[in-house]
Amino acid sequence: MDDVNTALLREEDSAFNLQVEHIISEKHGGATISENLASACVFCNRFKGSDIASISPTTGQIVRLFHPRRDRWSDHFQIDGALIVAITEVAEATTRLLRFNSDDRQLERTMLQASGRYPKQSPSP
Repeated sequence: MDDVNTALLREEDSAFNLQVEHIISEKHGGATISENLASACVFCNRFKGSDIASISPTTGQIVRLFHPRRDRWSDHFQIDGALIVAITEVAEATTRLLRFNSDDRQLERTMLQASGRYPKQSPSP
């Protein structure tokens, strides 16, 4: 949906249609404009809700979530098999809150990888 990040999960590969979500929720003053909207799988959208941050289990500090319009995915995450690996504190908060590595989501990635529809590792820079 944006030019900063390439979608790893295509809508046709998802069991559910992708949803348009507010990056900053209306509840927090986010506008319904393209700069504040992103495609999200139903699970990410449900787990994120109106959250814009989380608490770091390492530092106990409030950490913002990954912003798909401003952040580059490869600066924060890596793919290692079926796992999405956090490489920054922002990614750690996002990965945990959105439950990127739940058993069901890893199974989905494994199945898509077997059919060549999802990368098995992060591309080299």
